[in-house]
Amino acid sequence: MKLSHEWSRATAVFDDPNLVSCAGLVPVLALAEQAGLSSLIEGKVRLASNRVRSAGVNPAGKLTALISGMCAGADSITDVEVIRAGGMSEVFGGVYASATIGQLLREFTHGHASQLASVAREHLVGLVARTGCLPGIAEQAFVDIDSLLRPVYGRAKQGASFGHTKIAGKQVLRRGLSPLATTISTPGAAPMIAGIRLRAGRAGSGKGAASMVTEAVRTARAAGTTGPVLVRGDAAYGSQAVVSAALREKAQFSLVLTKNPAVRRAIDSISEDAWTPVHYPGAVLDPDTGALISDAEVAEVPYTAFAGTRHPVTARLVVRRVRDQTKLDELFPVWRHHPFFTNSTASTTDADITHRRHAIIETVFSDLIDGPLAHLPSGRFPANAAWAICAAISHNLLRAAGTLASPAHGVARGATLRRQLITVPARLARPQRRPIMHLPKHWPWAATWNRLWEQVFTTEHGPPQPA
Repeated sequence: MKLSHEWSRATAVFDDPNLVSCAGLVPVLALAEQAGLSSLIEGKVRLASNRVRSAGVNPAGKLTALISGMCAGADSITDVEVIRAGGMSEVFGGVYASATIGQLLREFTHGHASQLASVAREHLVGLVARTGCLPGIAEQAFVDIDSLLRPVYGRAKQGASFGHTKIAGKQVLRRGLSPLATTISTPGAAPMIAGIRLRAGRAGSGKGAASMVTEAVRTARAAGTTGPVLVRGDAAYGSQAVVSAALREKAQFSLVLTKNPAVRRAIDSISEDAWTPVHYPGAVLDPDTGALISDAEVAEVPYTAFAGTRHPVTARLVVRRVRDQTKLDELFPVWRHHPFFTNSTASTTDADITHRRHAIIETVFSDLIDGPLAHLPSGRFPANAAWAICAAISHNLLRAAGTLASPAHGVARGATLRRQLITVPARLARPQRRPIMHLPKHWPWAATWNRLWEQVFTTEHGPPQPA
């Protein structure tokens, strides 16, 4: 592609009031309202006193404006100005300036962030009911929990402290804030965020995990799960508090245990003939014997965890062992063992494969970091906590919209959804007083975009009527 010589001498003028750059926000925000977003915020988020007069007025309008900006790609408060350009104010009511939204966030306290977290959970339930974005949730649901460290650079930022993170496989200390997140997924659906809680950078990974698991399991039940719920996590969450929380909610668990002496003794007690090859993508069949050739093998043994406490738990210790790739020339094979503790009823190999799919939560973190959580923009900790929750709401909203658009978009990355469905330019027109949006001809994803529009504005859920 080459620039036409004629247009190299053209003049660019930002003066068209009838252009919008994010036409995809129309069906997406309509979907948000159908799931009850504004009414939930109005009913739950209450700012009784304000540092700045009028800063806490109409939190529903300001927070939905922030969420719409995040859906369009905003990763800082200033970026929310994108929703005020061109004809956006003709399409949407209550288009607030970024400074006004920033004032609202600075009025937040821990209690207000908790109220907004309740909104996020109930809105997820509404999205599942409206769009079916978690197919198969009635039969099986997976709750995954994990944390990440988001680096910050301002010394005055509240809660910022040094915490451990991995960069290129190495543990390093970085100044930052540490969100703890839970997701809900099914065997046939991408994960949705059930909850996110901002913590100081130096917070231990498992801090607050038990209550987060409780809320996530209850959200999964409210979203329609009648079958088993499996809670998955790594070694930071293989604690008595998390296991007890799962058992109280009648959920199954699959949690990595730290290899303490008791766990090592249990692993050593497994006989050599108990190990079974597990079918990973790299495994192949022996052409002569038909046996599976795999570097990984699994076995299990009964194990009682937390034996020295008042509430010991007896379940299965499933162990995966793999050849140590740094010691391939040894006389006898050297194995590395990876144990996890579970009360699921799946076979040993199925339990191992299901547990390893816990890594799906990393795709959610990738989407958030490539989107609204690229920054935690405020100097106030509660404001950043509210920002993280709004980021979770926008993630779920995009995922639900993608589900309505097509099966491929139902599992697409957030950046893909924004590029193909949200940031679509359009020109507004009113021939014979009928509003029309003229979108680009030959848009590659026009059929998908139209399907989203039709799925949102059906007879039952029509476009909003003028006041």
